Amino acid sequence: MVDFTKYTLDNGLKVIVHPDASTPIGTVNLLYNVGAKHENPERTGFAHLFEHLMFEGSVHIPSYDTPLQKAGGENNAFTSNDITNYYLTLPVENLETGFWLESDRMLGLNLTEEKIRVQKNVVIEEFNQRYRNQPYGDAMMLLREMAYKVHPYQWSTIGKDISHIEGATGEEVRAFFYRHYAPNNAILTVVGNIEPEKVKEMANRWFGPIPSREIAQKDIPREPVQEEARSREVTRDVPHNVIYKAYHMNDHNHPDYIPADLISDLLANGNSARLYQNLVKGKKMFSNLDAHITGDVDEGLLLISGTLTPNTGMKQGEEALLEELARLKNEPVDEQELQKVKNKVEAVHTYTKTSALHKALNLSYFELLGDANRINTEDQAYQKVTPADVQRVSQKVLDENNCSTLYYYAKAQ
Repeated sequence: MVDFTKYTLDNGLKVIVHPDASTPIGTVNLLYNVGAKHENPERTGFAHLFEHLMFEGSVHIPSYDTPLQKAGGENNAFTSNDITNYYLTLPVENLETGFWLESDRMLGLNLTEEKIRVQKNVVIEEFNQRYRNQPYGDAMMLLREMAYKVHPYQWSTIGKDISHIEGATGEEVRAFFYRHYAPNNAILTVVGNIEPEKVKEMANRWFGPIPSREIAQKDIPREPVQEEARSREVTRDVPHNVIYKAYHMNDHNHPDYIPADLISDLLANGNSARLYQNLVKGKKMFSNLDAHITGDVDEGLLLISGTLTPNTGMKQGEEALLEELARLKNEPVDEQELQKVKNKVEAVHTYTKTSALHKALNLSYFELLGDANRINTEDQAYQKVTPADVQRVSQKVLDENNCSTLYYYAKAQ
């Protein structure tokens, strides 16, 4: 059981505190409710750009890393299509240093033209390395374009087109900051061996004076139901042919989200999973197969990808893959097979609860979804899923009319 208290400051900042006497390390996690889906379609990639800019110094602190390192701390951040998350860990007796650092950059960044230029170049180089020059690097971008026609999940966090970052002005960048990075658009979670009242005192002292801001509208268009199969073929300078299939699934708060997650695990979580046993080890048609869900807040994707062996044609491999999916749709999964997958999920969840950082991340994210206490109830929800649930959700999700398929061919040598 993860015990916690939560409250909201007068400026709208949500605060969650989990006392954890098992570790001398404190964690400060700051989740901003801004991700790639909140961007202007003509100016994408800004949330990811700010993942870099937030470490470039704030109004009163020229260097973020220097005082944190002197206090024995470490930090990092990540951006998704839904959120931007910043976290730091440091000895609990130095926890106030984290409050000082995070509150100052929430108050205002030192967004000079030179710093913006430098970080724009960093993001452009990252785009070239990860998406243009890496084998299969553009696969997810191509899949998103196919799967989403209305919802802004149609672009990755790096952006729809790198020209959006290249052409971004300092004025646009600064405006994006003040529209999104505000106390009334954030969740602060603190985990460590510290009294909740002490955290409340520090939160009020450091974050309380920051005024709330007018947050940009978040009217995210809902993706229409896909009613016919979509496909695309590309040829690239890569070593092997790969097939990618993207099926629409429910949002994170929908009851069918958890069965869909278990379906992906039944298919490809480990060497005992169906796709490995039957198509990799058994028929040797694929050298590897993967299935996972994107885990998005809104309606996401269940993704299946497989690298074909040299003697397996693309259509032949796809037919074999569809046969395996048909089994899930037509035959109830064995109770023992399903329980094994549930146990794996529970083991992962149990392990994450031994980490102060993971508890802080999960408390923040579940609060974004509407209820931080889901950190304590999620395992029960997974255990309640029945074979009938799996079959029903498989029939709904694993429908080819609900699928976008990318045939990724290796260039002939």
